[in-house]
Amino acid sequence: MKDAFYNFWAKHPRTPLFPYSGTAIEPYKNNVPRVPHICVKVPTAGGKTFIACNAIKTIFDAFAYDKPKAVVWLVPSITILDQTIKNLKDTNHPYRQKINSHFGNKVEVFDKAELLQGSGFNATSVKEQLNIFVLSFDSIRTANKEGRKVFEQNGSLQSFEALLGKDEEISLMKVMQYLNPMIVVDESHNAETDLSVDMLKEFNPCFILDLTATPRKNSNIISFIDALELKKENMVKLPVIVYNHQDKTEVINSALQLQKRLELQAIEEEKKGGKYIRPIVLFQAQPKNGKDFLNEEEEKSNVQKLKEKLIELKIPAEQIKIKTANINEIKGIDLMSKDCEVRYIITINALKEGWDCPFAYILASLADKSSAVDVEQILGRVLRQPYVMKHNFPLLNLSYVLTASSKFLDTLDNIVKGLNKAGFSDKDYKLADPAMLEEAKKQDPLQQLTVFSTSETPTEDITSDIDTTRISAPSETELPNTTVSEIEETAIEQNEAFEKTVSEMEANPTTALPNEIQQLVKTYSIKDIFREQAEQINLPQFYLKVPANDLFGKKEEELPLEKENLLEGFALSKADTNIAFDSITSELYKVDLDETKKEHTPTFVRLDGEVKESVMTYILDPSRKDSRVKNFTKRLMDLIGNMFPIPDKEIEKYINRILEDFKDEQFSDLAANEYTYKDKIKFKIIALSEQFAEKKFKDFLDTDKVFIKPSFTLPKSISPGDTAKDITKSLYEKEGSMNGFEERVINEIGNMTNIAFWTRNIERKGFRINGFVNHYPDFIIQTKSGKTILLETKGDHLDAEQKIRLGRFWASKAGNNYRYFMVYERRTVDGAYKLEDFLNIIKDI
Repeated sequence: MKDAFYNFWAKHPRTPLFPYSGTAIEPYKNNVPRVPHICVKVPTAGGKTFIACNAIKTIFDAFAYDKPKAVVWLVPSITILDQTIKNLKDTNHPYRQKINSHFGNKVEVFDKAELLQGSGFNATSVKEQLNIFVLSFDSIRTANKEGRKVFEQNGSLQSFEALLGKDEEISLMKVMQYLNPMIVVDESHNAETDLSVDMLKEFNPCFILDLTATPRKNSNIISFIDALELKKENMVKLPVIVYNHQDKTEVINSALQLQKRLELQAIEEEKKGGKYIRPIVLFQAQPKNGKDFLNEEEEKSNVQKLKEKLIELKIPAEQIKIKTANINEIKGIDLMSKDCEVRYIITINALKEGWDCPFAYILASLADKSSAVDVEQILGRVLRQPYVMKHNFPLLNLSYVLTASSKFLDTLDNIVKGLNKAGFSDKDYKLADPAMLEEAKKQDPLQQLTVFSTSETPTEDITSDIDTTRISAPSETELPNTTVSEIEETAIEQNEAFEKTVSEMEANPTTALPNEIQQLVKTYSIKDIFREQAEQINLPQFYLKVPANDLFGKKEEELPLEKENLLEGFALSKADTNIAFDSITSELYKVDLDETKKEHTPTFVRLDGEVKESVMTYILDPSRKDSRVKNFTKRLMDLIGNMFPIPDKEIEKYINRILEDFKDEQFSDLAANEYTYKDKIKFKIIALSEQFAEKKFKDFLDTDKVFIKPSFTLPKSISPGDTAKDITKSLYEKEGSMNGFEERVINEIGNMTNIAFWTRNIERKGFRINGFVNHYPDFIIQTKSGKTILLETKGDHLDAEQKIRLGRFWASKAGNNYRYFMVYERRTVDGAYKLEDFLNIIKDI
């Protein structure tokens, strides 16, 4: 696993890294021996639960198809437990819909009580469906009575005796151990002390997937996601705009005014066809010196007094709710419903992980001025973007923190901690007034400790220093006060800057990388001598005209063409099923550790007849004869996997048609050679889809539905990982690696007098001719006469007719300044060139 982990990063398709040269990616930690244990670093609002839902099928696809499919989903708190169970059980929720689509709706989700009672959970069901067990960390600890129930003998699970054996004491843990489950550890940073490695081992897992914004030291991280990636996908309200006021009264005043301004914009947004938004303020009521309230009554008294202050300001009581450790007035309320009135929520630190409302825009801290504002636990709650879309009014794309603190440097430190806790960095907040930071730096630390000692004597009432006479009721007609105007101006300015950075990401692959791994990437810049000419190149790509949302007057929009656009209307279920299944030899193997070899290296072992027979029994059982086609169809679909954008239903119908005419001996042959049958069927589906896509592409070109326009500029720097030998006239300081034939060809070209420069086009990261296939030509060559040449080299043993046809389509539409060539060494192929002929042509371009 350590080698696989290293190779994963060293050969990463997006940007190969040198993993152990920095601190972000350390050597693989073998936390649970012989069990893959990886971590995905996902910031708040990054969709970690959805990532886990998608990961389940990918992980089980790597195991034997007849392995029981069980997932232990571990969460850190009751809040997240309830939320996860509710969402995964809801067949209308996107999480469950995604899992259902992957497992043919054969999915069951259990909480701990249902498992202990054996409710719908038995020896038969575990073999016929995906079983997800949602448990809290605390519910499986033997230190408490509830946790011990998991390990105790349980008569409700007696049906599992057939699987575990009569001599085994049947407990829920024994059953889960037998199932050898995949484990999802949600918010895994919380598990550092709560869930030991021994507890993970206890489950006898086959795979462990950690999900967190803040990975632990022993995490094996396979994915980093940061603010710019989420902002690019409109998932977060960033940057956070911070304004420090003189006192709590000003904080409340600004919060009310800013909420009204945001709501007015939200109303306008909806009138113009946008979605419904009702911006919410989180008032964080912190007690003196940041300490907890002495008791429940003191807490209730103080937050209630704050609510009364807001009501005194003519805010309707139904718009104000309290959510603390002891009071929960938002329970059961759908905060995103149009019928909901809530605009203000009073809390302390109770809104931690698991509380989600994208309408929360403003975090207004009511800590005493002499305190450093502590928003570490709660800041992530205002970052989620409503509806995961960019809103037309820029103020609705950001979030806001309003404070009043003499210890502003400490407050900023806590804001950064809050961003870090949510998986972001200190680059993701901006001050509404930069001067306030300079003022804070000038403050004498000793003065900060004493200046308020006489004017702010601690009292039991945290609202005693709020002067309601200085607070203006929010108005729909009055202009905002100076402070709110400053916040708005900064917000608009910073939003534009953030948007610009996001738009530049694609142009520079290195800056598009998460901060943690940028220093691990070796980058190579364009040589100064070629910079000016290279910046002029703008390569054309194919675009598709599609109907637009005409609420804003647009009838059509232009989107880069993708293959899935060309497969609309592709009826696979009715397509040709002629496939030659002759000359198939047995290809059923398993991968195992060879104990006889040094270091127990993985080895392919052919399954003998006895093992193969047991593996296939469930399909070939005579009692299942009537459902044989159905069973084999399901098996082949599992092997073929996702073929987006072709719907699973179409693939299922197609395979059904193929198998309907099979005789008994063909089913036996299929059972013995299923991987070869799978390959032949999959290749046939791919060929059919490509034929359809190519015809659609030609039709779209003829009707101008597909057209070409300049859209790809050469990046300022590249990070190819492995590099090639230095060859004259290369555009970058180093170019990506190439094979011997490619080196020979480009060396000949580089030494021609008419060539200005060339660059190796990197597969999946460089320029793509987008059509019925995605084609990344090997080289981009610029001549001194101003012509741009795309060159693809091919070994004589390889076929590339589709790429040749697409390249010729591209060149014919791109214009006279562009050329496309496919070159073989000696082979004659229609539409391509032999090397000698090509070199004679290019020297005159």
